Amino acid sequence: MTITLFISLFTVGSLVCGIITEAIKKTYQNADREYSANVIALVDAIAVGGLGTTAAYMLMEIPWTVNNIICLLLMMVVIWLGATLGFDKVKQTLEQISQITPKEEKKDA
Repeated sequence: MTITLFISLFTVGSLVCGIITEAIKKTYQNADREYSANVIALVDAIAVGGLGTTAAYMLMEIPWTVNNIICLLLMMVVIWLGATLGFDKVKQTLEQISQITPKEEKKDA
């Protein structure tokens, strides 16, 4: 696996995993059920990272070597970290930006 392919799969996988995680969290919220966002993101990352990387290997006819299998496992972990850290931080940043109020300029006397 090349670095370019790894980064591409990571980017797409993190976005997809983040969206799925948020959809599942909203479903649990609407059903008034308790949940762990990190566990949901982990399960999603295993599914999205594992299946997405496997599909990429098969479509691109990448051989199943030990190094590529290690990259597949690493992809699951980095997608989990990307989805866990990514969406919440982006949401927090947007909320902080929306709360910024411009300061009035002081006039020199």
